[in-house]
Amino acid sequence: MAICAICGKKRVIGNNVSHSNNKTKRIIMPNLQRIRVITEGGVKRLRICTRCIRSGKVKKAV
Repeated sequence: MAICAICGKKRVIGNNVSHSNNKTKRIIMPNLQRIRVITEGGVKRLRICTRCIRSGKVKKAV
């Protein structure tokens, strides 16, 4: 499932709304990247959203 390992951001269900105000379901997915992260247990590959990467909440492994 698409969930950020840091902030817990996941998919959101909403509506596509047409010009004639017809509503159909849609899924809005978070922008997740699989990056190598330094943790207490060593280096792990996690799914992190780009917001957490940009804000510096994770330390990237080289």
